Amino acid sequence: MSSHPSDFAAVIGLDWADRKHDICLLEAGQLTPEFSVLEHDPVAIDAWAAKLKQRFGGRSVAVCIELARGPIVSALLEYDFFVIFPINPAMLAKYRRAFSPSRAKDDPKDAFLALDLFRHHFDRLSPLRRERPAMRALQRLVHNRRTLVDDRCRLINRLTYALKEYFPQVVRWFRDKHTDVFIDFVTRWPTLAAAKRAHRDTFVDFFNVHNVRSDKLIQRRVDAIKAARQLTSDTAVIEPHRLLAESLLAQIGVLSKAIARFDTEIDARAAELPDYKIFAALPGAGATLAPRLLAAFGEHRDRFPDAASVQKCSGIAPVVERSGNKSWTHWRFIGPTFLRQTFVEWVGQSIPHCFWAKAFYDSRRAKDVPHQVIIRALAFKWIRILWRCWYDRQPYDEARYLLALQKRRSPIIANAALPA
Repeated sequence: MSSHPSDFAAVIGLDWADRKHDICLLEAGQLTPEFSVLEHDPVAIDAWAAKLKQRFGGRSVAVCIELARGPIVSALLEYDFFVIFPINPAMLAKYRRAFSPSRAKDDPKDAFLALDLFRHHFDRLSPLRRERPAMRALQRLVHNRRTLVDDRCRLINRLTYALKEYFPQVVRWFRDKHTDVFIDFVTRWPTLAAAKRAHRDTFVDFFNVHNVRSDKLIQRRVDAIKAARQLTSDTAVIEPHRLLAESLLAQIGVLSKAIARFDTEIDARAAELPDYKIFAALPGAGATLAPRLLAAFGEHRDRFPDAASVQKCSGIAPVVERSGNKSWTHWRFIGPTFLRQTFVEWVGQSIPHCFWAKAFYDSRRAKDVPHQVIIRALAFKWIRILWRCWYDRQPYDEARYLLALQKRRSPIIANAALPA
């Protein structure tokens, strides 16, 4: 890998867009950059790349772009002489503002600034390294799955609001609104009046088909249905919201099936990767969060040389600001949202399954520390453990870690009785 800008035959600043890309190219040893526009078309990109390869004899060409993944990045990675340097969009925006206080923005100028940032701050940038196809597929699968889950949550919120307009009781009768039993119940009995007309045996058969076998639960729901009182009899309120609810239920059902397909594919992809056993053994990770943690770390050990690099990259590590005699600490305002969510969500799930994590959480709650503050502090500690397990390729051992805490006389377990 080239270690200096002069090692490249040329440097390209690329400002990407949907239909075209502005190019600023500076050949090694030259002072005047060349500007051009590249159409976002596979044939045009291939012809452009072929000309560059012939022009520079196949030598490496650096490409600076505000993307780490995307259509143009995937297209450029098809050519082995391109070395892509992703630039943080916030970094480029600050760099632009330093020379344009008026905040004027222009695509060719942004391409030049990306090139200029590379030339003068090469040591701050790292080349994009491709991981194996199985890992890259897993990273995209877990991210796309989360997108579908977020879409389903939005639809469920809209559905809940619609049902509360005319049938609020059904929202309380079922806890999970994405399950088949809830969707099929509201689809079959979209109004309270329709539910009241049904016989008890009909409800028993319905719940049994949906694997609800508890007689007490079924009886409690039947009694609640029969005792419920209609919120409104105004058809001008009921009919429009009933139609909306039925439409949302259909969409939620489709998304739930799609998420199930993603789960199946994620399980298959994760099982192919040797590091998966490290994360599958983590307390509370489960089939959903273990692949996400694996995707967060990746497989290149030199990407995260220490635990602090993971803490900073994920946005978990706090930031200290100093000015004069003042000093204050706050959380990182800019960070990869999905990556931070992965660690925060898993840490929350680890508390009921990990002795020391629960002891840490309970001790902080006893001091009235807010829940989210404790979760972030716990994530900071967990990442150090995860990094060591990942770096050494060793699964997490709860007993071994508890012995280490006891040996150091850690305050986390000082006042807690260790499990047998």
